[in-house]
Amino acid sequence: MRRHENTAAYATDQLPGETVDAVVIGGGAAGLNGALMLARSRRTVVVIDSGAPRNAPAEGVHGLLGLEGIPPGVLLERGREEVRGYGGLVVTGEVTAAAPAAPSAGGDPRFTVTLDDGRSVTARRLLVATGLRDVLPDVRGLAGHWGRGVVHCPYCHGWEVRDEPIGVLAVGPASVHHALLFRQLTDDLVYFTRGTDLDDDTRARFTARGIRVVDTPVAEVVAAEDGGIEGVRLSGGDLVPRRVLAVATTMQARTEGLDELSLPMRDLPGAMGRHFATGMAGTTEVPGVWVAGNATDLTAQVGASAAAGALAGAHMNADLAVADTEAALTALQSSAKAA
Repeated sequence: MRRHENTAAYATDQLPGETVDAVVIGGGAAGLNGALMLARSRRTVVVIDSGAPRNAPAEGVHGLLGLEGIPPGVLLERGREEVRGYGGLVVTGEVTAAAPAAPSAGGDPRFTVTLDDGRSVTARRLLVATGLRDVLPDVRGLAGHWGRGVVHCPYCHGWEVRDEPIGVLAVGPASVHHALLFRQLTDDLVYFTRGTDLDDDTRARFTARGIRVVDTPVAEVVAAEDGGIEGVRLSGGDLVPRRVLAVATTMQARTEGLDELSLPMRDLPGAMGRHFATGMAGTTEVPGVWVAGNATDLTAQVGASAAAGALAGAHMNADLAVADTEAALTALQSSAKAA
């Protein structure tokens, strides 16, 4: 959860000194929507956000009904203000440790969340919404175009690169399906195998769809004078002109500072990524901890992540309501005995 160097500073609230109902780790779509549901349920909630959203390089959020094309920063700013409008707090900081603490006398869970500046807060419940980190293949000149000329999702960026000369840099079996999706967007598609296997049947299907296959190793991505992509340089020196490159990244859930929670992890097939393992509504094997968004659903777009956060927030509130009722019943019975 490292801060993004280009992320503009925004207003931050103070950490409360008392135990809060919920701490949300991560201030993206999932975290903010989870916090919104909790705050609207009159729960005390603190969002801790390091200011490093995955989609920071993107110009707009796409596929989100009613907010099509909204800049990511604008969407998150609106979300923060909506959470604050219901009494929630949004704190800028990087979580360095989140760990179980001594439960209440009645056994209700407690967690201590510590920030990089030494501040800490205690919560009854945690929502982990840390998102993920995209790991690009090691190709010289590729990373500098990430989020612009280098894209990964045909639904997030496809319309914006339609009819461009697109190249798919293969990373494994998933890249075959990737190529078919991007072929829907352009008639000029080149598939760079980069040493990955491509069987005869797939090659025949690519030929039928007009997808050119290049088996020569890729040496580098060449920048154009306008700052975009000129093409792909092959190991033999030839340049294949391309304006856009699509690549299936390796997606790794952000886990920094969360080791002490001992949340179970799961690998995707084909070394495509690693994420937190969750059940219905983001529940985990650790009582009192939920996970939502890209940290558990690596392929979720903004809308799906926000919905998952809302669902997790609602279930957290329901869990707290049960705990509050049990505590009230215990207190009432104790008072009756004392009388």
